[in-house]
Amino acid sequence: MTPLYKRIEDLCKKRDINITVLCNKCGIPRASLSDYKTGRKKSLSADTLSKIADYFSVSVDYLYGKTDTASDEEALKVALFGGDTLVTDKMWDEVKLYANFIKERENGNK
Repeated sequence: MTPLYKRIEDLCKKRDINITVLCNKCGIPRASLSDYKTGRKKSLSADTLSKIADYFSVSVDYLYGKTDTASDEEALKVALFGGDTLVTDKMWDEVKLYANFIKERENGNK
């Protein structure tokens, strides 16, 4: 298994989904990742990588292992939740709503 595929699998585990769900959500053929995992395919297209990176809110460089920082958003999640808790989409949406509430409240006091 390649480091790229392993990183994609790890991101799926963090989201509590499997590769098939990822492919369905991203609109990419499941066979692309299966073929890549088994070595029948030597690389993934830029379009496929971009869709996966966008879905997880990470950079393509992160998927390739060129950086260990998934994204600014991931760094914020680690800082806010201590890094040892699965941050669901619902939890993250609540944090963003609260941050927006504070921003609007402060803008109203000016």
